Amino acid sequence: MRKSRFSEEQIIGILREHQAGMGAKELCRKHGISDGTFYKWRSKYVGMEVSEAKRLKALEAENAKLKKMLAEQMLDVATLKEMLGKNF
Repeated sequence: MRKSRFSEEQIIGILREHQAGMGAKELCRKHGISDGTFYKWRSKYVGMEVSEAKRLKALEAENAKLKKMLAEQMLDVATLKEMLGKNF
């Protein structure tokens, strides 16, 4: 996955500018982002503080790690079942 050029602090700052009354089109032009990116950020980060956004990112990373571990375990179990099913 591609790393964003904006940090959580910057994203939340941009969203706060929008809440202060600046239009979405103006913000996108000012910061060089697309409308889709702005609305995706808004749906994900609206109402969050910086500490909450960092916690969310940490939880997402942990979740990805756990999913990878689960997939590896399931592959190991499938391999063992296949080996036990064969007659030598």
